[in-house]
Amino acid sequence: VGVPRGSAPVTALLSLAVTSEQIEHLHRRFKQLSQDQLTIRKENFDSIPDLEFNPIRGKIVHAFFDKRNLRQESDGLADEINFEDFLTIMSYFRPIEMNMDEEQLDRFRKEKLKFLFHMYDSDHDGKITLQEYRNVVEELLSGNPHLEKESARSIADGAMMEAASICVGQMGPDQVYEGITFEDFLKMWQGIDIETKMHVRFLNVDTIAHCY
Repeated sequence: VGVPRGSAPVTALLSLAVTSEQIEHLHRRFKQLSQDQLTIRKENFDSIPDLEFNPIRGKIVHAFFDKRNLRQESDGLADEINFEDFLTIMSYFRPIEMNMDEEQLDRFRKEKLKFLFHMYDSDHDGKITLQEYRNVVEELLSGNPHLEKESARSIADGAMMEAASICVGQMGPDQVYEGITFEDFLKMWQGIDIETKMHVRFLNVDTIAHCY
């Protein structure tokens, strides 16, 4: 199907035990999304039914075009992504490999959390304010039809306070907390199994199931 096999992203994925069948599957999905064009634009995501009612749809779409996630030196959002870019993004969602050593697992986890951090850090300043963190939690909870708005707001408030206790700790009266850094973010997610939870259902790939 014309998959470019000599490129760095493809080589990187193949070295991580992703099969050629999975590469072909991703290429077919890419062609569906792009409508057989060479690149995908943000509007191509409008045709994905599973994504239409996702409460953080905008953040998910932006993550695919975030140049930080594309491992580009420049900042901001790309206007379009090609198949190699698409593979770079999908590499964040690859499943854990049984033969990974401790160092590889640590790097694997940090890569996933960096992608998630970028979704929260919408202004690209390298920090997430506590209020921004609270807002994302509330947005996520808003997609639960069994949870009333007041309950979602209370849970989001609790999440913000928990983040503050982890990240801020004891501060002096003259100190101002500027936001959650990536190091803080790592502390907040300590002990949470992000390696198996971070998936994307809407791409309909066997090894990829859910994104939140």
